[in-house]
Amino acid sequence: MPLLVSDHSWTQTDSTVHIHVPLKGARAERVDIVSTDEYIKVHYPPYLFEAFLLEPVDDDRSSAKVGNGVAILNLMKRNKKVWNHLTINTDDKDLKKEIRERALLKYQEKLSSESRSKKEKQQAEKKYALETMMKLEEEARDSVKKTKDAERARTTAELEAWQLRQRREAEDEDELRRQRHDLKALTEKKEAGRNVKSGQSVKAVKPQKRRGEVPAPRRTGNILVVFTPRVFPTALRESRVEEEEEWLRKQAEARRALNPDVDELQDLKEEDRNPDFLKDKGDKYFVAGDFLSAVNVYNLAIRLNRQLPALFSNRAACHLKLRNLHKALEDSSTALDLLTPPVAANAAARTRAHVRRGSAFCQLQLYAEGLQDYQAALKTDPHNEALQDDTQRIRDVIQGTETLSDSD
Repeated sequence: MPLLVSDHSWTQTDSTVHIHVPLKGARAERVDIVSTDEYIKVHYPPYLFEAFLLEPVDDDRSSAKVGNGVAILNLMKRNKKVWNHLTINTDDKDLKKEIRERALLKYQEKLSSESRSKKEKQQAEKKYALETMMKLEEEARDSVKKTKDAERARTTAELEAWQLRQRREAEDEDELRRQRHDLKALTEKKEAGRNVKSGQSVKAVKPQKRRGEVPAPRRTGNILVVFTPRVFPTALRESRVEEEEEWLRKQAEARRALNPDVDELQDLKEEDRNPDFLKDKGDKYFVAGDFLSAVNVYNLAIRLNRQLPALFSNRAACHLKLRNLHKALEDSSTALDLLTPPVAANAAARTRAHVRRGSAFCQLQLYAEGLQDYQAALKTDPHNEALQDDTQRIRDVIQGTETLSDSD
């Protein structure tokens, strides 16, 4: 049976009632306060204070504060007048029980209403965020489409202009050839007329090429040269063909290793089953600073395809931002395992993965391990000044000449 608190105090004005209830050493988180327009309860085991108010109050405008060993209740009166007593003056247990039950029921309804309102507000905020994201994605798609259409129109216009120039050049060449042919026929006709006048027999003579006559220019044209396509930018004689082919084979297998039959993924849109689309979406969340959302998107992409190293490397970057350092170590190590064999095409990705793992090691104060990753990153990008500075700083920390902070 609880101990009733009787050493409370109260003051009032025409519009307000102030009640002070001593907490007798109880912690604030253990204090339970129930307040309605006609009933007040402050419960902190084993003590209980309850008041059956003399007049109704406005519960919506009333407030309660717990601190410094006392609970203070500020109640706003509905009727502005001075009370003779704080509580009703009766010992009728049935009446008090009825008021208590009615108050508790009203309090429960209030809590339920607040819970529903909060849930509705959260759903509205989620809906708004989803609509905003869909709108941004639609705008991005429209922008890409406009860019493609503009590029297609420009290329088409350039092709048509080139074809028109080619036709005009061909027409000019044909016209020049006809003029030469007509001039040659006229010359032969005049020569035949002079032979008839001089008494020579008129006989068709095959025209002979005159000495020193300049031949007609050859017809110009374009020769299309097609080189064998290569994915890697290095020349074939400089490439490690076996390693490059192995890397291309692994990438192709990774993009074929989709698993759309997972039961909980059946309701996803087609684009949401594409790891490349999800990677771009996660990158947008990362740029916007929403690292938790980025991690969730990368998680889904990795469930669809665990062979793409960029997904693990980017998720490691998110974990670094969220201070999940061991997870960052695990993801960056997985990315480095997938980035084999080491070839020119994945050099930049290996550099990023080494830096992220090295940063996680340093934040865990494992500076020797972090230095190894930064040195490995420098091997693939030896001219990166920022990497050189960070590597030297880690050396100084190991030697005891400098101290790294968490922000570094």
